[in-house]
Amino acid sequence: MTGSQVSYRHLFVVIISMFCFGALGGCAGTGDVFRDTTMDFGSIKSVAVLPFANLSKDQLAGERVRDAFNTMLMASGAVYAVPTGEVARGIAAAGMANPTTPSADDVMKIAKSIKVDAVISGVIREYGDVRSGTSSADVISLSLQLMEGQTGRVVWSAGTTQGGIGMTDRLFGGGGRPINDITEKAVNALINKLFE
Repeated sequence: MTGSQVSYRHLFVVIISMFCFGALGGCAGTGDVFRDTTMDFGSIKSVAVLPFANLSKDQLAGERVRDAFNTMLMASGAVYAVPTGEVARGIAAAGMANPTTPSADDVMKIAKSIKVDAVISGVIREYGDVRSGTSSADVISLSLQLMEGQTGRVVWSAGTTQGGIGMTDRLFGGGGRPINDITEKAVNALINKLFE
């Protein structure tokens, strides 16, 4: 073999490796899942989804993701998600100072007030556009926790990250998938982790 054939093969292997790592890097991270093995998840028939804490630069990310989560949770048919207006009434009745970070007492009060079996809270770590060099794409990173209404203890917690800049975006440009698509994918991933 000539030197040019070897270098072309080497270049080909490098490019294929970059695509493989890019595909892995641009795909969702599954995040860790905590599940209390003593909890009977079948007993949960209704939940209240509290406002999500928003650590992203998009001020409306919390409400957007919460709305998508509520809708898709209801569509799953597994549990009844109390409407956001009822949740707001329960927050006021419980006198919660910060509904995005509820204490165990807060959880028990709101669960009793609006008669739900569990309460879900969440944190949005990233939401929106990320840039790397000349490439940009939308990303969402969030984590949720489910707290039992009678005791206020956390019985399930999981996180996920979806979207971002993959190797193909870095090599060929492109803007990734729309934020709505990756939000739905992230929400679906968490709902699947909840009911697996």
